[in-house]
Amino acid sequence: MATFLARERTIAAPGYSRWLIPPAALCVHLCIGQAYAFSVFNLPMTKLIGITQSVPDDWKLTDLGWIFSIAIFVLGASAALLGRWVEEGGPRRAMFTAALCWSGGFLVSAVGVYIHNIWVVYSATACLAVLAWGSATFRRSRP
Repeated sequence: MATFLARERTIAAPGYSRWLIPPAALCVHLCIGQAYAFSVFNLPMTKLIGITQSVPDDWKLTDLGWIFSIAIFVLGASAALLGRWVEEGGPRRAMFTAALCWSGGFLVSAVGVYIHNIWVVYSATACLAVLAWGSATFRRSRP
């Protein structure tokens, strides 16, 4: 597995179909939009217990708004802290690690919704999933 993720393997061999790159780029950009698209779930998540209307035990919209704020902070921090690691490790290793973090973040977030614990949702969605976003998409620019 380590050789498959090596930086040297990212150089295309002669005859490589460049048409495989746009679908991969589309997948990355769909993942990037997850922080903005998460607002679609805000209203339904305010009615998890009450189903048709909010009840006192349901989360408030202001509680759910913190998910985006934490996500944007973690995005900047992960890009700054992991930028060198991404540059040295190459895109395959970064994207593989990001895919694991991103999917793991959403699985743990689903558990948080199931057990109705907002702190699990905060840590999973805003931290783990966006850690993947920052580590996979940001690289230092070269002169």
